[in-house]
Amino acid sequence: MTGEETVHILEAHANGQLAGNGPFTRACQQWLVDKTGCKKALLTHSCTSALEMAALLIDIKPGDEVIMPSYTFVSTANAFVLRGAVPVFVDIRADTLNIDESLIEAAITAKTRAICVVHYAGVGCEMDSIMAIAERHGLYVIEDAAQGIMSDYHGRALGSIGHLAAFSFHETKNVISGEGGALLINDERFAERAEILWEKGTNRSSFFRGEVDKYTWVDIGSSFLPGELIAAFLWAQLEHADGITARRLHIWNNYHTAFADPETNHQLRRPVIPEGCRHNAHMYYLIYDSLAERSAFIAHMKAADIMTVFHYVPLHLAPAGLKYCRTHGPLPITEQLSERLVRLPLWPGLETELPRVIDTALAFANA
Repeated sequence: MTGEETVHILEAHANGQLAGNGPFTRACQQWLVDKTGCKKALLTHSCTSALEMAALLIDIKPGDEVIMPSYTFVSTANAFVLRGAVPVFVDIRADTLNIDESLIEAAITAKTRAICVVHYAGVGCEMDSIMAIAERHGLYVIEDAAQGIMSDYHGRALGSIGHLAAFSFHETKNVISGEGGALLINDERFAERAEILWEKGTNRSSFFRGEVDKYTWVDIGSSFLPGELIAAFLWAQLEHADGITARRLHIWNNYHTAFADPETNHQLRRPVIPEGCRHNAHMYYLIYDSLAERSAFIAHMKAADIMTVFHYVPLHLAPAGLKYCRTHGPLPITEQLSERLVRLPLWPGLETELPRVIDTALAFANA
């Protein structure tokens, strides 16, 4: 925490508005617009609900297909499965673990409506190529930028490139509100309807701007906006987003330097940051040669009271993935790297413990 969260929460209470879309909500949304360059931003309960709004906005229908990676959180697929669509999984790149843009075009069919990219670890996908593919085939691009706040791709903020994008402010992310997210709108065609969906299918926002004399039910929608207390907490985080990112990058860079020699000695592999990508130090991971070696490393760190964790179980191997989704071709990189990747602790309060974490990890490499 930054220390100002409770101050802002008390202020929200004093303002007399605890429901959503108050001063703190508007401040957070304007910050997102200013920081990313998106056309409009709407706070949501979660990144999950932002993705669900995106699926509604592009009018996903039963039988439609959406191309995405399997190496992602369940929400990426669920948002479209809920509308009756079929997620189509393609493999990821071995370097960034992002969707392999070279495999997307072959997966497109007459049923394809969108490409949903995931910026893994806050490192941008190859968006120039992906946007060009989408334009050629008349597809929408949705950025699952759950991990991507404060990251850039060739000078453009993640979340500002696709037609729509989603951020997460879950407690595991860089900037947090406990639970929370945001929908970013880059195609102005969606701006007005997004507000309506966000406000339970009503034109309430237009009413409060004085654009209509009463508000009523005009479209489908749901209660997607969070309460003002959540926004007040988030505002304290956004005010310090630059400092939070700097502290995380300091930890990330210390890790990266420490594991350079083990990588040179072929004992492990470090993250790859492509040229033109500015990341946000969302996570630091190591990739070992096998599942057995990763398991041994996790046990070694646990013995020293240091928690390290693996990440996603590929969705195409999950029971619901087998039921609702399909793959286009084999996914060998997804399956191999998911068994070999391990995440190290990374949060702004880690500085004092960081040398011990590094020393313990290096002891495993040198054993």
